[in-house]
Amino acid sequence: MTAGPVIRRAASVAVRSVAAAAVAIWIGGKVALGAVAAPAVFGIVPAPWSGDAMTVVFRRFDGIALGCAVVVVACELVFVLGLRGRDRASAKPAVAPADGARVVCVLGAAACAAFVALSVSPRIEALHRMGALRGVGELGRELERAHHLAVRSGYVEIVALLAYLVLMNAEPSRSSNPCRHLDDPAPSGNRSG
Repeated sequence: MTAGPVIRRAASVAVRSVAAAAVAIWIGGKVALGAVAAPAVFGIVPAPWSGDAMTVVFRRFDGIALGCAVVVVACELVFVLGLRGRDRASAKPAVAPADGARVVCVLGAAACAAFVALSVSPRIEALHRMGALRGVGELGRELERAHHLAVRSGYVEIVALLAYLVLMNAEPSRSSNPCRHLDDPAPSGNRSG
């Protein structure tokens, strides 16, 4: 193995590690807020203060989720278009089927995060400022719908990110890897071993 493939493998490990850390922060934050913090705050703190407090928390986490999405998408671009290498015959990026599936998963999760951060969360925040209480009156029903939309989007994000992690770790074996020729040294008549 020459220095090029060794460096590419080391860079690949680094990029995948950064992506995995961002996904862990993203999923962990979603789970911690949705399954731990929100039920505790809404169970202990009376309305409307509980809604006001969690709105601030979720809006702050929206920024973290979007930051994680940018990091993971960037890592995928670097990996697929840069580190995966090029097909020697066509000079095009050598993209494996798992690469495309990972990109679809991360773009789906990122789209959900952006939708919630840029549309759903601002609407929830505005409804809280108007005095809406979930399930009470027309504003409360609208708040309930927005809340359910945010929750469902969060579930989609988590499932897509878990699938992304599975695909990240599901590299094909060397014998079935369609990109295996990228790491093979050029054939030579003089091999010493």
